Formats: sequence, structure tokens, C-alpha cells
Amino acid sequence: MSTPSDANPESGDHESGDHESGDTAGEFGPPTKDPWKSFRGVMAGTLILEAIVVLLALPVVAVVGGGLTAASAGFIIGLAVLMILGAGIQGKPWAMGFNVALQVILLFGFFVHPSIAGVAITFGIVWGYLVYLQRDIKRRMDKGLLPGQRD
Repeated sequence: MSTPSDANPESGDHESGDHESGDTAGEFGPPTKDPWKSFRGVMAGTLILEAIVVLLALPVVAVVGGGLTAASAGFIIGLAVLMILGAGIQGKPWAMGFNVALQVILLFGFFVHPSIAGVAITFGIVWGYLVYLQRDIKRRMDKGLLPGQRD
């Protein structure tokens, strides 16, 4: 006998377990490989790469900008350190919010030098895509569409 949680709300079919869309709850298990493990690695790697790019902005600000001040150097180095430390917390449930907050802070680097805003916009696009991927993986996992969930 089906329970309401086993029902497919779109088709009204409560009997068949052979749905291609995978919207019934009891038909699939967790994926055989944890998709979040690799996704956390992608986020941590992106933060490390971003920290390197932000640190490479130091000579740009020093030569092209008005020179490095204690405030501008502190902003750039401090943000890079936060990014490196942030790479280690990607397993936390609030990690994506932390990553997006770093992007917003980096955008304020425009006041240090416009090239910092260019880095912020570029990596903001990357993080926007990662937010999309996170939602897509969650949606696919909930529907049972990931490899290994129906085996």
C-alpha cells in the first residue's frame, strides 16, 4: 500500500515504481559516491585560486595604483588569508554563504583599485555558477537522478 509520501504528485500514479523522472520518495537510495565531497573540493580549490589572484593584485596596486598603503595592503592580504582559511571550512552547511560574502567584500576592493573589482566580478560569475550547480545537484539528488541512486 502506498503512503502519501510515495505518491507522484504530477502524474497521480501511486503504484508504479518505474518513473523516469524519479519524483517518488522510496524508489532510490543515496548516491553510491558522495557528490558533495567533490563539490566541496571544487569550492575549496576555487577559493585557493582566488586567493592567489587577489595576492597577485598587490604589485598591480603598488605600481599602477597610487601605491600600497597600510589599509590597501591589509585589505588585500587579509582577504586572501580569509579565502585560504575558508578553503578549510567547505564542509560546513554555511560555507556557500561565507564564500558569497567574501565576493561581496572583494567587490569593495574597487575603492582600493579598480582592478580588484575586476577580479571580484570575474570570480563573482564563477561563484554564481557554483551556487547554481549546488542547487542543481541538490535537486537531482532529491529526485534520484544521480548516478548510482537507482542501481
